[in-house]
Amino acid sequence: MARRATERPHTRRDLPAWPTDGLSYGGDYNPEQWSPEVWREDVRLMREAGVNIVTLGVFSWGLLEPREGEYDWAWFDEIIALLHDAGIAVDLATPTAAPPSWLLHAHPEVLPVDAHGEREVPGGRLGWCASSPVFREHALRITTALAERYGDHPAVRLWHVSNELGGGNGRCYCDVSAARFREWLRAEYGTVEAINAAWGTAFWGHTFADIEHIEPPRGDKHKANPGMFLAFERFSSDELLEHYLAEAAVLRERSAVPVTTNFMVGSGGHVVDYSDWAGHVDVVANDHYTIVDDRVREQDLAFAADRMRGLTRAREPWLLMEHSTGAPSWQQRNRAKAPGEILRNALAHVARGSDGAMFFQWRASTAGTEQFHSAMLPHAGTESRVWREVVELGSALRRLAGIAGAPVEPAKVALLVDEESAWALQQGLKPHRALRYAHETRLWHRVFWQRQVLVDVLPVDADLDGYDLVVLPTLLVVSDAQAARVDAFVRGGGTVLATYLSGIVDETSRVRGGGYPGAFRDLLGVTTEEFRPLQADETVLLSDGGRVTDWSEDTNLHGAEAVVTYADGDSAGRAAVTRNAVGDGAAWYVSAQLPLDSATRVADRLISELGLPRAVEAGTGIEAVRRNTADGDVLFLINHSDADETVAVSGRSLLDDATFDGAALVPAGRVVVLRESAAE
Repeated sequence: MARRATERPHTRRDLPAWPTDGLSYGGDYNPEQWSPEVWREDVRLMREAGVNIVTLGVFSWGLLEPREGEYDWAWFDEIIALLHDAGIAVDLATPTAAPPSWLLHAHPEVLPVDAHGEREVPGGRLGWCASSPVFREHALRITTALAERYGDHPAVRLWHVSNELGGGNGRCYCDVSAARFREWLRAEYGTVEAINAAWGTAFWGHTFADIEHIEPPRGDKHKANPGMFLAFERFSSDELLEHYLAEAAVLRERSAVPVTTNFMVGSGGHVVDYSDWAGHVDVVANDHYTIVDDRVREQDLAFAADRMRGLTRAREPWLLMEHSTGAPSWQQRNRAKAPGEILRNALAHVARGSDGAMFFQWRASTAGTEQFHSAMLPHAGTESRVWREVVELGSALRRLAGIAGAPVEPAKVALLVDEESAWALQQGLKPHRALRYAHETRLWHRVFWQRQVLVDVLPVDADLDGYDLVVLPTLLVVSDAQAARVDAFVRGGGTVLATYLSGIVDETSRVRGGGYPGAFRDLLGVTTEEFRPLQADETVLLSDGGRVTDWSEDTNLHGAEAVVTYADGDSAGRAAVTRNAVGDGAAWYVSAQLPLDSATRVADRLISELGLPRAVEAGTGIEAVRRNTADGDVLFLINHSDADETVAVSGRSLLDDATFDGAALVPAGRVVVLRESAAE
């Protein structure tokens, strides 16, 4: 393949100041929904809660520019002045997430077109095509006007480009996008012959005679050529990134204030390739919401935070830009948070590297689509448990201000994730189409999380120096260079654990011949001759007593030793988990979808053999993470269980000044943060 279109120099700047002094606390503020009298009450209550920054202007385009080229700044000037006079910083958004009605009426062609050829109607989120030159022209005009007016305003401490880019316009299949896709293909592959070779278009007789004949993969994505599908996913991520970079360039030309945009990083694959995007934001920021159906929501918080930390450089702090005080409004059955959960969730992110905790939104809306979304100031007002907990959290963050800028302790375990593997795994005709990319990533993170072993969740191309163990969960798409890096890591003394469906296809989504697991079979010392997906009512017993669901394989040993075998079924006697000694290191292979108990036994052996450090020795309900400050380590102990836990530590609590001499009581559902002292 030719040089990737996304392989551009990073544009992140090293800027001296974080947006706030200490930890950032606040949320999205939408004063346009309220009268000026309410603005003054809001500012008073923000001060009471300890808010020091708000995100402003996300959905304000139609009010700031009510007609093309005509601006109304008076109300915006007033609210920014009110916030500044109260000592509250502004994260100022370019309002391009919400194109005004006059623009959509005059230029309906900027609206995205879905995979079935239907143009979206106004009224949703991010209703614009990233390839549209018309939209780009208007977006850069409002961005320029905003930057020229407020670029030097002392209240503005952070620029926020648009909002959750891709969250509503991640893919567009219009003719303009199709033309841009063909331009991207020329830059990526060079010739139509290279495209045909990479995608294997001879299958079903889909060979292209000219790049001009190529259209986006419209219709049912599962019928698309896998190589074309993956290319269009990459292109779509790149188009949105190009839009971000265009707005960011306008801001950077006119202001020295840091520039960011809010990611949507969670457990699975994402709408864009955030590992590519992270090098272009001055502050890496994330929006994270717990999912009702997630059986281990607390671990989902940790996984997302560890993934965010992996997107920064050298364990730098990042920013939790949005989460919720309670129920959102977009799930089937929205769940309120339990007493104490607001503090627990927020500090879970802070423990793992966020230099703040921000919410959507400050005041609950009474009208509009998200009128029942929770907020820092709920519909019930200040006479509510949510408000009391919001004030409590503000107090806690002020007491923890000294950890701002401090890195999380170094991890010895890395778990590699890859957007392209996620996209490819869940597209097309696969052996088991119900598999979800997030399953193995979450399983292997969980078994270490419940043992208080810190894991860095890293992009597939991250530097592996300093790690003892690297986990490759369903890393389906792997290039030769990526496989070589993993091989060198093991031969240099590291340990790797790869799960099923890793190394199966190359970067063009072409299956690697010679037996699975493809790119890693020599390193792992095994070959799989046949996948054996299990049916919905089928399980297979393992030699360790666990029962496999969903996935098994017929695996042959070529130097590896069997650690766990299949005890019944068609694969009885074959290896389910193997270990291969390679150089000074070892390579493990997991050919089955292990139950939690079996995966935990594997993790316990790795922890023991490799001497992986645990933050504390505690039960599975305790989350424990350290941040390294100049004045010593700060240990976060978060009790996710319904029983009090005692942990063997010494130090002084930063939340209430209590001292612990050898043991700390962590009440059920509560958090203890202490500056550690050496045990006598």
